[in-house]
Parts: sequence; structure tokens; C-alpha cells
Amino acid sequence: MLVGGFGMKIAVTGASSYSGKYITRRLLQQGEEVISLTLHPDRPDPFAGAVRAFPLDFARPDDLASALRGVDVFVNTYWVRFDWRDNTQSRAVVNARVLVDAARSAGVKRIIYISITNPSPTSPLPYFRGKAAIEKMTADSGLSYAILRPTILFGAEDILINNIAFLLRHFPVFAIPGDGGYRLQPIYVDDLAGLAVTGVHQKDNSVWDAVGPDSFSFLQLVRLIGDKIGARRPLIHVPPRLALLAAQILGRFLDDVLMTRDEVAGLMGNLLVTTDPPRGHTRLSDWLEANKRSVGSHYASELRRHYS
Repeated sequence: MLVGGFGMKIAVTGASSYSGKYITRRLLQQGEEVISLTLHPDRPDPFAGAVRAFPLDFARPDDLASALRGVDVFVNTYWVRFDWRDNTQSRAVVNARVLVDAARSAGVKRIIYISITNPSPTSPLPYFRGKAAIEKMTADSGLSYAILRPTILFGAEDILINNIAFLLRHFPVFAIPGDGGYRLQPIYVDDLAGLAVTGVHQKDNSVWDAVGPDSFSFLQLVRLIGDKIGARRPLIHVPPRLALLAAQILGRFLDDVLMTRDEVAGLMGNLLVTTDPPRGHTRLSDWLEANKRSVGSHYASELRRHYS
């Protein structure tokens, strides 16, 4: 069921970040008023002043509630990819509680939460366990909600697909953890944004897996990227521990975290696929063909993007 009419006020966490930027752009195109809750208020404004930014300060819940007052729908993209110093996934769950409570206190009517496929409260992986906890607090908030469960995103600001391409461009071989047969279903970031905006304009509670039209084994994914960018490399199969060690050594030179143990476990555990029909329509092969000169031309640093 769609909400009648536009002209709502929407809050988006990180409107200048990756998925948040695409969601915000679509909302502005539809005539909505958008505000941003951001950890990086000094970043360049991609919206030429059209989006007012407020600090995402979890230590000041009253200020968050004040910023959210008058907001109709809150789009929550906040999460941390891996633990870094005091920015941990367990802390992110606590911070998410602050956000949900602030939204409820401010009178927000609906929450859109960007989760992950196959979250579970009993998962041994903090990423999937934490996402499950935030899904539950969102559903238990008493507010209307839509939960989207994407897998890996691809797009111009992507990190994973870009950095696979970067390694293929710059190294003579590429290491595949294990047999490479585990699968994933990437979704184009703007397709996810479209689903989020659809969720904004609905009233019903919903939980959707958000995946693209392609299902690849990891081995097929790496081969596809190499073929599209003209950087075919020998693919060698190595034990996951050795792949992680190599990633840690390379990460020291690149001043970044390339891959974590939990990410490998989630990928090899086939947690980035679903049996639901795809809701995204953009094929990775088409996107790679259109962007084959730029993808992987520069390394994309997670630490530099979020912690510099």
C-alpha cells in the first residue's frame, strides 16, 4: 500500500555516503525534503545545499530526537563493516538502539532499515547477529517499518568489486579462498535505492531480500571482472587462512583492511545468497562493461573513507 502524495520529510543516515547518497538523490528527485544524520559533517556536499546535515552523535540522544522532530520516515543505513578501535559491531547495535529510540521519541512514523541477507540472532558472526538484533528492535519499535536485506552492493563508489578489479590489474595472480564455489548475488546500489524509496512510500510492514538478477560463484565473479576489465589472471586456490594472511600483509602496505575472517566465513557459508526472487534488475556484467576503464583503476580504502 502506497502513501498518498509526496512532500514528506525524510531523514537519511549518511546522505553523502555510499547507499545513502543514492537513496537521497532519488528522494530529492521525487520532491521530498531530506535531512542527513552524519558522522562526517565536513565532507563535500553532493547536493548543493539541498540537504541539511545534523551530527550523528550517539552520546546526545536528545539532540538526535530534536533533529528528527517533524520527520515522517527515517532511513537507517548506519552500520560498521568491521571492528576498528572503538567502532565495533557490538557498539553499532547499541548505537542503533539510540537511533530507534530517538525516532520514536521524535514522532517519526516509519523506519526503513538496510540490513543483510540471512541475519540470525544465533549467528556466530557478529555482522549477521548484529543486523538481526537491529531488525528486531526496528520491528519491536511500534513504528511502521520496511527492512531491506541486500548482499554485496556494486556501483561507482563500491569497495569490494572495485578492489578485486584493482588486484587483478596490479598483481600477476589472484588467490581464491577455498574452492571458490560459494555463491553471492550482488545488487546495484541504485536498484537498492529504488527499493528503499518504494519502502518510504508504503505503509505496510515488510521484510524484503534485496538482490540482483545474477547469482555467481565467487570464482565466476572474479573471472567475470577480469574478463571485463581486460586483466585475466591465473586464479590459485589457497586455504582460507592463507588468503587472510595474504590480505593482512597487503593491507599493511595499503593502510587498510582488505578482508576479515568473518567476511570470509559469511561468504563461504553462502550467507550472501537468497531463495527469494531478485528485486534488482541491473546486471553486474552490463555495469562492468560500461565502467570497465574506471573500475579498479584506483584502490578504494575503507579506512580512509570512514576514519580519515
